[in-house]
Amino acid sequence: MNRQTTVNAPISVSGRGLHTGQQVTVTFEPAPADYGIRFLRADLPGEPVVRAIPQNVFDTSRGTSIREGEAMVHTIEHLMAALAGLGIDNVCVRTHGPETPILDGSSRVYVEMLKETGLRLLDAPRRCGTLKNEITLSIPEQQVKLTIRPADHFKMTVKVDYGTKVLAEQEAVLDNVEDFYPEVYNCRTFVFLNELQFLIQNNLVRGGDLDNAIVFVDQVPEPQVLKQLGQFFHKEDITVMPNHVLNNVTLRHENEPARHKLLDLMGDLYLLGVPLKAEIIAERPGHLANTTFAKKILENPDFCVTNL
Repeated sequence: MNRQTTVNAPISVSGRGLHTGQQVTVTFEPAPADYGIRFLRADLPGEPVVRAIPQNVFDTSRGTSIREGEAMVHTIEHLMAALAGLGIDNVCVRTHGPETPILDGSSRVYVEMLKETGLRLLDAPRRCGTLKNEITLSIPEQQVKLTIRPADHFKMTVKVDYGTKVLAEQEAVLDNVEDFYPEVYNCRTFVFLNELQFLIQNNLVRGGDLDNAIVFVDQVPEPQVLKQLGQFFHKEDITVMPNHVLNNVTLRHENEPARHKLLDLMGDLYLLGVPLKAEIIAERPGHLANTTFAKKILENPDFCVTNL
């Protein structure tokens, strides 16, 4: 495509926010050329707009959150990844709450509904981000390194290493953006059982359930712990499977955690507002590193936005 795109018609989806637990509806609405990605808080007086740009990121503790003025939107990365993967340049995301719905913990529902409504070509040339030289972000104490280099098409490689017997080194590769569907779009978020227990105890996953996350288990817990988890999530017969994950879900890919980290990185880098004609290599990425990297790219004179 060498022309900008938007959604063909308004389309909505409802669900609970992962961390707030609030029921929220988001509606994707057509937008004109050069509008970009904007979130409209329809539940607030004056319906303030929050632009999805790197400068508006204010929190990455449990997802990517953006704020403009007093209005904010939390946990936007899976929605942004769907837009990036489908090549949607302009859309108004009308939200009736402070957080996007977690749905199944991936971009699957967003992608399927957006594919159903289709894209509309706009009368304006499509733009892309290119580079003159390599740009790197390195955080040695966290073993984090993100690199973007010139290329003739988009390619992304993500490497993770959690240093545990149940989830050690993994790698995910996306050779071009067209492979986001079906190779990456449905890869779900994941958590270790001890992290999940901490989040529950601190009331931080009020919208979570055992349908929207892969739960890895380092050590088989006492039966009472599994019973408490079942009570919290309203599930019965919670057990640990031989591959060290709870029996709430079946892995969609052997390297689903690495693919999900790739999905998150795609969503966070789409804050740049354009598809990238570049190769990205990321070691141990996370939302703080991803969004810091996006800001560094945007501010670098070697980064250029040109017409396709």
